Amino acid sequence: MGYFGGSVMMLLLLAAASGCARRAPEAVRRRTVAEAVDQTSATCAQCHAKIQAAWRTTDHANANRKIGEGEHVAFLVAQVIADGGSRFELGWQDGHGVMTEARPGSPAQRHLVEFILGSKPLWQPLVSAPGGRWQPTDMAYDPAKREWFNVFDHENRQPGEWGHWTGRGMNWNSMCAQCHMTGYEKNYHASTDSYTSTWVEQGVGCIQCHGPMPPGHDRLKPGVRGDPATVAPFHGDRRRMMQTCAPCHARNEPLTASFQPGDDYNDHYRVTLPVDPAVFYPDGQQKDEDFDWTSVLLSRMGHAGVTCLDCHDPHTTRTILPVAKNLLCLQCHAAPGRVMMSGIRAVPIDPVAHSHHPDGSAGNSCVECHMPTKVYMQRAPRHDHGWLRPDPLLTKELGIPNACNRCHTDQTVDWAIEKTDAWYGAKMNSHQRTRTRAVAAAQAHDPAAVSALLAALHDETVPAWRATLIDLAGSYQPLRPDVENAARASLKAADPLERAAAVRVLGGAKEAEQLLEPMLRDPRRAVRIEAEWALSPTLAAGSPPRTELDAYLALTLDQPVGRVRLGQDFANRGRLADAEREMRQATQWDPHSAAIFDSLGYVLDARDQPLEAAAQFFHAAQLEPHDAQAAFRAALDFAAGNRLGDAESALRLALQRDPQFARAWYNLGLLLAQAQRPAEAIAALKKAGSLDRTTADYPYALATVLLQTGDREGARAAARRALAVDPDFAPARALLGSQ
Repeated sequence: MGYFGGSVMMLLLLAAASGCARRAPEAVRRRTVAEAVDQTSATCAQCHAKIQAAWRTTDHANANRKIGEGEHVAFLVAQVIADGGSRFELGWQDGHGVMTEARPGSPAQRHLVEFILGSKPLWQPLVSAPGGRWQPTDMAYDPAKREWFNVFDHENRQPGEWGHWTGRGMNWNSMCAQCHMTGYEKNYHASTDSYTSTWVEQGVGCIQCHGPMPPGHDRLKPGVRGDPATVAPFHGDRRRMMQTCAPCHARNEPLTASFQPGDDYNDHYRVTLPVDPAVFYPDGQQKDEDFDWTSVLLSRMGHAGVTCLDCHDPHTTRTILPVAKNLLCLQCHAAPGRVMMSGIRAVPIDPVAHSHHPDGSAGNSCVECHMPTKVYMQRAPRHDHGWLRPDPLLTKELGIPNACNRCHTDQTVDWAIEKTDAWYGAKMNSHQRTRTRAVAAAQAHDPAAVSALLAALHDETVPAWRATLIDLAGSYQPLRPDVENAARASLKAADPLERAAAVRVLGGAKEAEQLLEPMLRDPRRAVRIEAEWALSPTLAAGSPPRTELDAYLALTLDQPVGRVRLGQDFANRGRLADAEREMRQATQWDPHSAAIFDSLGYVLDARDQPLEAAAQFFHAAQLEPHDAQAAFRAALDFAAGNRLGDAESALRLALQRDPQFARAWYNLGLLLAQAQRPAEAIAALKKAGSLDRTTADYPYALATVLLQTGDREGARAAARRALAVDPDFAPARALLGSQ
């Protein structure tokens, strides 16, 4: 999980979500899944025995379960296993798995394993911890190979780290249970930092997907469709059913804790888009553990109306047709092509002619080429659901994997480029390629990327990609007029993803309040929350927008990121003491996150505590060895606190990390001039001017130092360069007039 730092006076954290749903009056409200304690999967089996039998052995049914005698063999496989920072001795005693943990310098701890998380291809023991917590160990069991392994491989996570198996990053109540249980409610108590979590049944049961059945449903005869009032309201609506799959098959952020089967996904979650280069490749391929929903949303097939149920049986979780011989894909792509829900006809494809590979080979498999797999947690291969076109040229240019070389490991990328060009010609130079280059440039913070992003946006039809392009273009500050105009137009988009992205971008516009106030009444909570975050200082206490935003902010107070988010909201509202309290709590819970210390530094800056802020920024720079900006911010605050030696050290660290950092060279030049070291100052200011010829401050500062050394001619030349950049730059004109 990542954290985002930013100025407390600017809305840089992209908020995602909200709290309580706007429900019907209590008298007519349907029961929530958590309230349906009388409707377990065993109850449903009385009428749906065949379906229940198909479901019982699936990963859904066994997503979380009580340990049984069937698992005892796993605890006898190996007597001693080591992870990064611990050693476990395994055993079986009185119907429980026993894990005795030995850490260097600490007494042994004995853990009884009562529950198991997951099933195939691996499962993890769940260990109880103080405060109502459950923690999955990093030692997992592979039932096929009958061996234990570390899900983090050789990361060597240590006790005290957020991501260690005993830490908050591995807390079951917060990170796992909502997708592995039925009717789960976290019930976190911020005042005591504890949980009283509850659930209806373990694993993903019937009502978790179908919702509680209304009164009278149990009186229907099996196999007979009854009154619509006695069945789930979304039964048969594949779009709504797919949105019930999405919360757990997505990388996302919850907006509420109240999602119910049949609800709109965008009322309860903010999906992660391919903005961060650590999470997705620029073409949208999964890079980190991203699951499937974002990929589907980004895909042309998802946009055409393909749903989960077009390929997967929801009860067995297997594909509805074999992948072999491309039978699954040809249900739509065989001639003449199936007409999708959107009205688009699927392109008819002859696999052999299309793939240029013989029938039955891996290269002739649609799935192998368009849904490549990546292994997560060391043993879990997952298919990418973006259905992208393999493009070896992007591998050469940007390092993005391609399916051709994943299979042909004995061949070069140039060989793959030659083959694809020969087979597909001009088709390879597609919108996908153009868009990918623009996204990659933006992820690399290339200033020239904005125009490319806007050009790609002009030709883009997939809403999730439009939202991504708008987000990336809006990340460049100051906000360009053409980007603002594009965002204004997207406020009226049909898809909430695009509207939400537009709101995020316009939160920094001069007319933000006027533009975004109407979005507080958007029909989708994902959009409203973005507007509420941007306009938080203006929201009246007790108003619906303030209440909705506060409920969202309360959702993740058991995690450092939640404390940071609440702290940033306090800071944006001018409650700096409250902001500092939340940020400091976050640093205690995750002392290894550079972004959290960076955020704390901004708050302390706003509280006019420059040396305290400098210490936090410098600590952030030490935690993140490639971060030049944090070191630069530390330098500015050290200088403001009159610790010039520390300021110089921090500036030199910033320049060591980024020798092209013009502003750092400029500030170093000013510092050296103040320290009466003119020769070094002149060299630093010349470097700043050579790196950035668009800022008048740099040649003007050089002119002042040259003038102090008696070099009047050099000073006049530098002042003229400043005026060439900005003809209205009065200090440079005054300097010339005085000579």
